Order: sequence, then C-alpha cells, then structure tokens
Amino acid sequence: MNILFVCHRFPFPPTRGGKIRPFQMIRHLSQSHSVTVASLAHTQKELEEGAGLKQHCPDVIAEVLPSSVRWKNAFAALPTRNPSSAAYFWSPRLHDRIQRAARNRKFHAVIVHCAFVARYVEDIRCDFRLLDYGDLDSGKWLEYSMQRALPFSAGYKLEARKLRKYEKALASQFDHCTFTARGELEEFLSWELNAPASLIPNGVDADYFQPLAERPPQASTVVFLGRMDYFPNTEGIIDFSQNVFPRIRSEFPAARLRIIGSNPVREVRELSTKPGIEVTGSVPDVRPYLADAAVAVAPLNIARGTQNKILECMSMGIPVVSSPQAARGVQATPGEHLLVGKDHSDFAAQVIKLLCDSELRSRVAQSARQQLRNGHSWARSMQLLDAVLACGTFKPAYTDQKALPAVQLS
Repeated sequence: MNILFVCHRFPFPPTRGGKIRPFQMIRHLSQSHSVTVASLAHTQKELEEGAGLKQHCPDVIAEVLPSSVRWKNAFAALPTRNPSSAAYFWSPRLHDRIQRAARNRKFHAVIVHCAFVARYVEDIRCDFRLLDYGDLDSGKWLEYSMQRALPFSAGYKLEARKLRKYEKALASQFDHCTFTARGELEEFLSWELNAPASLIPNGVDADYFQPLAERPPQASTVVFLGRMDYFPNTEGIIDFSQNVFPRIRSEFPAARLRIIGSNPVREVRELSTKPGIEVTGSVPDVRPYLADAAVAVAPLNIARGTQNKILECMSMGIPVVSSPQAARGVQATPGEHLLVGKDHSDFAAQVIKLLCDSELRSRVAQSARQQLRNGHSWARSMQLLDAVLACGTFKPAYTDQKALPAVQLS
C-alpha cells in the first residue's frame, strides 16, 4: 500500500535518538510498501548529508527550515494557544508539498512520528492514520520547568500546559497511537481518551553495537554517551561530574570518566579541566571510545521514553548504572540487566561495586545483551508495527508486551 510517513527530524543518517526510530520504521515499511517520507532539515548541508535516505525510500519530500526561522516561529507562538514546539517545526512550504502529494496520489495510510508534526496531515483522509507519539513531550517540558530558573521555568511550564492539551486533542484525529516506553503508554491511558494505543519499543542494532574486545579485569574507565548540547544530557553529566564522580575517585582513584558526544556546551568542555575527566567532542564512530569502558552511566535527572544511549552501551557489553528516571524506559530488571543509583551516594556506590568486581561486570553485561534480544529488538518491534497496520485497531495495548520485564523500583 501507499504510505505517507511524516517525521519532525530528517531521518537520515540515523545518528541521534530523534532519527533512529523513524528511520527503522521507514526502512522496514519500504520493504513491503511504497513509502513517501516528508520531513525537515535545518540546513542544506543536513539535507545533502541525508541523501542516502533515497536508497531506502525513493519518494522524499523535504524542506530546509533554518534554526533562525524555527525560533522566530516558536517565540511568535508564545502568546497563542499553539504550542511553540509545533510552531518550531512548521513550514508552510512543506505543508503545501504534502497536500499536493496527497491530491496526486492516494495514500492508504498516514504515519506521523512525533506530535509536533501532526498538523501537516490534519486534512488528509486515508484508510488508516497512526500517530507515533514516541514520548509525551509535554511531560518533558514540565520537568524542565522544575529544573530551570525564571524566566525559563515559566516558559517551559506554559509550553507543557499548551502541549498537553494539544497532545490530548490529537488522539481523536488518529486511528491508533503508539509509544516507545510502557511509562509513556500508561500515562496516555490514564487520560481515558478511549483511543486505541500500544507499545512499540525502541530497538538497538546489536550487530553494529557489539563488544569489540575482552575488557581487562582492571578496567577503570567510566563512560557517558549522548549529544552534549541537549539539556537533560548536559545537566545530568555536570551533576554527575560534580557530585558523584569525586566520590568514586575517592574510593577508586584509578577511575577515569570519558564524556562522548557531539557539540559539547562550554560547561561540559570545562569539565575536562577536572582530574580524571576527558571530553571527546564529536567523534566519527563512538564504538572505539566505548571499547575499553568498564562501566557506562546514565545519570539523567530528566528522562522521557527510552534512552538509546543505555541500549547501545548494553549492546556493547558494558554494564550500565542508571538513574531511576532513565531506567524506566528500558525493558530491564535492576540488579540483573543494569544497576540503578537512586541518589548521589547510591549512584557512586553502584559504580564502585562494578569497578571493583570484574565478575559482576561480566554477569550484568551478558544478561543485558541477552535481554536486548527480548525487549529491544528492532525486528520484533517492526512486527508490532505490522500488526498495528494490519489490524487497524490493535487491542489490547499490552497483549504482546506482557512477557517483557518492566523496571520495578522501590
């Protein structure tokens, strides 16, 4: 069938969280269907770098929407009912091109990844409409409001309120809604909107992210992986570096912290002046920088949905210590597939435990990689997507997911 797939970030190359999931969906669907992708790029360079998408999907509708225009649109939406998040991704030119494509070609299904771009398809009628929320971003903005000072806190709180109303209204415009993590789905179901919804977990490419070498028993490198211009990442690793890592070093002086991620902000770059901390900045391939890691950390105080950084480290055979917030989005059992640190002291203790016990590191790493095959396989997730498309309304929401262990925190 003919499918229109609209996503908020240009999905190729799939090098960050907001691109990986839509790309996996597009690549899978294109094997059996004719898929037209509509999306935005920040620059002409980004669009050119994404030319490889046409190897997977020949029909691409794309527009360049510069950051300056996006922010202008977002600020203009502040005094309106329209969420600034949706305004940030709005392009009249892309909208016109999508509408033209819909007039010239019968789309049997419309799939939208991320609520921010649902407005592009509100007038398009077809046999089946799927909204892949991924995460409920209104919850993220509310968490931002509690972490930032005025006037930013007030702005985030306003955006959270407007976006939550918008997210609820969208549910009635689609035949089915999907989410990346059980917590996001349960929050949506608590709204009692009577909208069919289900869970399609994020996966990880276990062939690409696989252990590169045997780590020595005395391995002492702690790694953090993530874009370093993204506030939850920067806030989390700065907090870890200031309040957790010194405790680790006091008990395990050989410990080193390697922060791996593109576009580090000034506050993150300055962490490299502290003893034992390395900030890599952008790297062509993260895997060599993870190869000698003893422990990976995900000390996020703000986290929605599934953290791909956790999945990638687990896949590479690196035991993970996570905050409760970041762990909730992973189909894993604390103490078996990963360790959870509930506060600064506990987080340091969990990392030290792994650094001091090579057998524990090996046991957790092996269990985690095995669990990925059950809980975070793209092949299995794409089977769930196929079921949604085939059935139209996929009920009950948890039918195929109950077998996956959920994170339980006391």
